[in-house]
Amino acid sequence: MNDAGPGEVTSASAPLAARMRPRRLAEYIGQKHILAEGKLLRRAIESDRFSSLIFYGPPGVGKTTLATIISRETKSRFVTHSGVESNVADIRREADVAAQHLRLNGQTTILFVDEIHRFNKAQQDVLLPHLERGTLRFIGATTHNPYFYVNSPLVSRSQVFTLEPLGAEDLEALIEAAVADEERGLGRLHVRITPEARRHLAAIADGDARKCLNALELAALSTPMSADGGTLIDLATAEESAQQKTIVYDGDGDAHYDTISAFIKSMRGSDPDAAIYWLAKMLHAGEDIRFIARRIVICASEDVGMADSNALRVAVAAQQAVEFIGMPEARIPLAHATIYVATAPKSNRAYLAIDKALEDVRHGRTLAVPPHLRTKSRKKLAASSGTSAAELDYKYSHDADDGFIPQAYLPEGRIYYEPGTNGLEARIRERLEQWRERAAKADGQS
Repeated sequence: MNDAGPGEVTSASAPLAARMRPRRLAEYIGQKHILAEGKLLRRAIESDRFSSLIFYGPPGVGKTTLATIISRETKSRFVTHSGVESNVADIRREADVAAQHLRLNGQTTILFVDEIHRFNKAQQDVLLPHLERGTLRFIGATTHNPYFYVNSPLVSRSQVFTLEPLGAEDLEALIEAAVADEERGLGRLHVRITPEARRHLAAIADGDARKCLNALELAALSTPMSADGGTLIDLATAEESAQQKTIVYDGDGDAHYDTISAFIKSMRGSDPDAAIYWLAKMLHAGEDIRFIARRIVICASEDVGMADSNALRVAVAAQQAVEFIGMPEARIPLAHATIYVATAPKSNRAYLAIDKALEDVRHGRTLAVPPHLRTKSRKKLAASSGTSAAELDYKYSHDADDGFIPQAYLPEGRIYYEPGTNGLEARIRERLEQWRERAAKADGQS
């Protein structure tokens, strides 16, 4: 726990990213979609009219910084806890202390909980009565979707704001501010950075201000001073300081689900370039290749379906190849299947058909098997119960030259599969329409 008041001073030995944390709302860079003039959150902060807030976004986008700024802008007492380390007793103790401060000097307390998704249900529930009474105000920060990872009662009592990864322009502005700042930044080192190096550091940070400033600091401290007593960071230095772009990807969190969602929707939307990019991102981040293969198989059947049944064959072959050869070669059959599915004609009619039939089975009247489709023993039983020979007469389809003899296969004329007009399904549609017409005509004559 840390009782961090508005006058908190960051040690000179702290990392550059910690030293350069904005102290006022005017210094805060990025998140204009929620903090620009006139936006709801900015108005709530400036008027000190808010109760509970949840900030959701990836690491390094300013969630903790924003919470600290709010405490300073509103002159509130600021207490921090970690969702990993705190327990129910800690929360109750903070609520008691907050009540004393409110009663004795009228000062409100903001309880900031980092990684609120780490709190269990009991820890989250213990906050509720104190929020209801106004004993304290709550700000939570999480990298996980709060609508899935935070209890509904707590979410319903909070305003949820999504913080996005910082754009390249925002990160370049942070770099310029850090280079120029003599009090907290690198100004005393007389650092100069070339435009190419600045753009590179902004690009490799992947929207994370902390990573961007850490790479800048490493470049500045590891580069020998030039003859004029300054430090020049050029593109080569920047590339060496951040040799590999860090991909924001959590194996069981939002980045995992968002990326696989983008991958599937790109294949469904017939964009092979986007699908290959998302595949590459997942492979680079170490995603389970069997998980990727399974999603391609599902997409091949759900979204391509009868328009090109070869898509399912290619996807299943890729899944088997992945099991057989492993990485790094597995990337090739995965790419093969991804591009095939993305560029194939699309139809979800088979998927719709089975869901419609399942809905009838779950909620409709259960249909009995027509007498002529039953097994021989069941037919004998039906005959002994008075079923006519005509009703028991099953017609063998291969006795017809074209392999089709009209007869009822359901006791009611239900239609589940309605073919589309894409790819091979257009031919299936023509064929099925002819069969259904013949079946309807035969039924009308009987």
